[in-house]
Amino acid sequence: MATLTLLLPDLERCEKAPPLAQWLARGDRLTSAKPGREAQLRECFEFIGTSLPTAALTRSLDANDATGPVWVRADPAHAMADAITGRLMACGDLGLARVESDELARALRPLFGDAGFPLEAKQPSRWYLRCPADVRLPRFAAPESVLGDDLMRHLPSGDNERQWRRLFNEAQVILHNHPVNARRVQRGLMPANTLWFWGAGRLPEWVRSAYTRVASGDDLSIALARLAKIPVVEQRTALAELGADESVLIDAHAVPELGRARFKVIDLRFASGERVRYKPWHRLRFWRRA
Repeated sequence: MATLTLLLPDLERCEKAPPLAQWLARGDRLTSAKPGREAQLRECFEFIGTSLPTAALTRSLDANDATGPVWVRADPAHAMADAITGRLMACGDLGLARVESDELARALRPLFGDAGFPLEAKQPSRWYLRCPADVRLPRFAAPESVLGDDLMRHLPSGDNERQWRRLFNEAQVILHNHPVNARRVQRGLMPANTLWFWGAGRLPEWVRSAYTRVASGDDLSIALARLAKIPVVEQRTALAELGADESVLIDAHAVPELGRARFKVIDLRFASGERVRYKPWHRLRFWRRA
């Protein structure tokens, strides 16, 4: 029989869902991993580097030119000032139309071009800075760790932080005064009044994984699977006609319907860090109730 790995949300969000409740009760608890999406993916895909190069990976999906440079995401974002500070309220998907995205990016290109980091708005929600391979970058914070918080606590820090904070401030001024944002405010829409830098890295030269099929709607999983030359399929296809040596990865927001598919091992990996391994004979542990 084949093996199955499920990447799932935080345990508390899905622990009562059938048949997950039974698997949790009767399966073997393994050593927990570091919480977070990055830890989940690093368990499934092997590549050189200490961090997940999000910008390079998504660039590999958006364009066929990701190899070589260092990429930084510079996503359009919305910050709101309160009585004390400014807070990042949204990042990436602001509902920008293609023409709005192009106009805003056009106004910002001289700023970043002069700094040596050409700006490209490949999608309205995903903008990129192309950086030289030998660039020294500060630490950038992922948007999910910043949303709703004081953004001043999460600005670039470390190498060349002054340059990147200056770029952040000057981009804010350009965007704040841009007619596109004025029109969006008049229509009751969220203005793209700042950029958020994050996800820096270079595309891995190679990616390895033991999986023979991957089912996912997540861009990072898809990019890593493609670099590892693993077929990315729909969930139903991933579970169909499985060979004895197949190893399937399903990256899901909820426990999938397995239908008649049978596995010798089901590994459950939760974003909150918990790890559980369930085998068919574990169903005999009837004294362990969900």
